[in-house]
Amino acid sequence: MSPISSPAELEKFRSEILSKRDPNGTCITVCSGSACHASGSKAVAVRLEEEIEKQGLRADVEIRRTGCHGFCERGPIIVIHPEKICYLQITPDDIPEILSRTVKKGEVIERLLYTDPATGEKKVHESEIPFYKHQERLVFGSNGNIDPKSLDDYLAIGGYAALAKVLSGMTPEMVIEEVKKSNLRGRGGGGFPAGRKWEGSRNAAGDVKYVIVNADEGDPGAYMDRSLLEGNPHSVLEGLTIGAYAVGSVEGYIYVRQEYPLAVENVTAAIRQSEEYGFLGENILGSGFDFRVKVHQGAGAFVCGESTALMTALEGRAGEPRPKYIRSNVKGLWNRPSVLNNVETWANVPLIINKGAEWFTRFGTDGSKGTKIFSLVGKINNTGLVEVPMGMTLRDIIYKIGGGIPGGKKFKAVQTGGPSGGCLPEELLDLEVGFDELTGAGSMMGSGGMIVMDEDTCMVDVARYFLDFLSDESCGKCVPCREGIRQMLKTLANITKGKGKEGDIELLEELAEVVSEASLCALGKSAPNPFLSTLRYFREEYEAHINEKRCPALSCKDLISYYIDPAKCRACMICLRKCPSEAISGGKNRIHLIDQEKCTKCGTCFDVCPARFGAVRKISGEPVPPAVSEEERTIVRKSKKNG
Repeated sequence: MSPISSPAELEKFRSEILSKRDPNGTCITVCSGSACHASGSKAVAVRLEEEIEKQGLRADVEIRRTGCHGFCERGPIIVIHPEKICYLQITPDDIPEILSRTVKKGEVIERLLYTDPATGEKKVHESEIPFYKHQERLVFGSNGNIDPKSLDDYLAIGGYAALAKVLSGMTPEMVIEEVKKSNLRGRGGGGFPAGRKWEGSRNAAGDVKYVIVNADEGDPGAYMDRSLLEGNPHSVLEGLTIGAYAVGSVEGYIYVRQEYPLAVENVTAAIRQSEEYGFLGENILGSGFDFRVKVHQGAGAFVCGESTALMTALEGRAGEPRPKYIRSNVKGLWNRPSVLNNVETWANVPLIINKGAEWFTRFGTDGSKGTKIFSLVGKINNTGLVEVPMGMTLRDIIYKIGGGIPGGKKFKAVQTGGPSGGCLPEELLDLEVGFDELTGAGSMMGSGGMIVMDEDTCMVDVARYFLDFLSDESCGKCVPCREGIRQMLKTLANITKGKGKEGDIELLEELAEVVSEASLCALGKSAPNPFLSTLRYFREEYEAHINEKRCPALSCKDLISYYIDPAKCRACMICLRKCPSEAISGGKNRIHLIDQEKCTKCGTCFDVCPARFGAVRKISGEPVPPAVSEEERTIVRKSKKNG
């Protein structure tokens, strides 16, 4: 098609799209994000296409392969519109019944609905499911309604109206002022006010300026940016284009990690479509404003999420940070003014322009406005992506949305902010989520990772795990980060192995101070946070590991032992058969024993022992009870049999 040449023509084209769509017609949306792809949504979509043809519903039913719906644990997910009936964990074999009963007859298939674990009640509609009910899906909500490969779908929900509004009636200064009034803070980790960043770049000297999308999401367990870029790439492009107009840039980049193939595919297609429709390229919407976007695939280095390292990589060099004597928005990519914001930040911009800063500031706290998307994972019943208003408490996120801790286990901590964030204990569950609130508690917002931990988690080992990750991901350019993290990791590893000694905590505190104060970039400066926060709230665990050679969580492999309680053993032989190291001896009618010399402490025996017996015990910091004699093994076993 020929490019749309004006805002009026855009609205005319939008009206034509909507006129061809029946709001009361049947449309089945199939979650096609990476998580649902992994659980089989592609096969579901293919079967849906085949079965619609087979049942003669081609003229009556539309299929839309959408982005991530958020409730990743329950995928594949389909929603049948306009009734908005939500079916979870669909298989291809469910499709014929869905079409014949729900689509043709209006019947609800109860086995495919969400069941409330507390009440046993079936929830028919997505909005009734607790996971969705307590969210505020301003940015992420459209993911489940549009095909990310269809620009018409984005236009049908009001897409590019914000860009048209900006180009037809707002000066760059007016755009920046609106973003400043909204108090939109960067969602990538730093939380710097976006409007101030844009203004600094706008006022910086030089004719060539850049705007950049940071989609180099590398936190373990985090996939918010990936899912937004996969499911609604045009919202990011629209925000980026508005930012380019405000700053005075004609060239933008999307830096996305190579491990996100679907995100790369969808955003590349979106750029091509936007150029075809006239939302990118020359003389956008007849305004005289030119802007083009390129996709750059990163090699997966975590440090490239840091602004200067990312820009160094964009320049074609090794992704290493450089000193910020001058901020990147003044002197960034190729030493020119460069505005770098993450995916979620850019996606918020069209909302702010369309609905106004006053509307946006209705959500959130005094210092943190709007909503935030979190990747809620770990020891939690409902894992997935959640979008909540700033100011919601950790307790509400974990229990109302996340459904609490599985298996009746006790909550222990929640880690926020990615590998460089902190672990917050149960007494802080009523903390409101916000940039300043989390920082004050010893953690951070970060990009939005939220990992829940239960009573079986060792907090010393958690600190060791994240320092291990950061040690691997350090670029090694500066000594404090390269050597400091390595030494912290070595000391933490020794503590988890029972080799900790007096003075280790003090040594770790000294190292943490040096690393945080002297490192070149944010990776090093924030690397001690996992240790500092776990020490702050769980110091007794460090002391137990060092002074008593005991892991209170019964987690650290070198500090635990397994033994079989002869009073409870029923000689069922399950543990004997499953033990991979053949460390268990026994037999029919003979109490089993674990050879401590052969035992690799893999925990298989503990996991497979029937709960009704509970014969396998896990202990730490205490001697293993002496083994029963051969005679006792037989006699006790026979007496139990006779009894």
